[in-house]
Amino acid sequence: MYWNGHGMGAWGWFAMSLTTLIVWTLIVAAAVLVVRALGRDGAHGRTAPTPHAASDKGPEGLLAQRFARGEIDDEEYSRRLAVLRSHAPGPTPL
Repeated sequence: MYWNGHGMGAWGWFAMSLTTLIVWTLIVAAAVLVVRALGRDGAHGRTAPTPHAASDKGPEGLLAQRFARGEIDDEEYSRRLAVLRSHAPGPTPL
């Protein structure tokens, strides 16, 4: 192979090999990022649970989170859970 009328030599082959390696690395990295982005919100739903999943369950979920973190003890948890369940909104009469 010749480049501008001169032989490429050892440095030319090294540069061409290094460039090819870099290009293929970028192609594979882009493909992995695309697959991960499509898989996150695709038909399978989210891939990892969100940190606020328990708070989506309402006040009982928040209470359970506080109990799990150790912010409240078991007596307080039971007392507050009983209060929440006793005041749970039911269907409104017509």
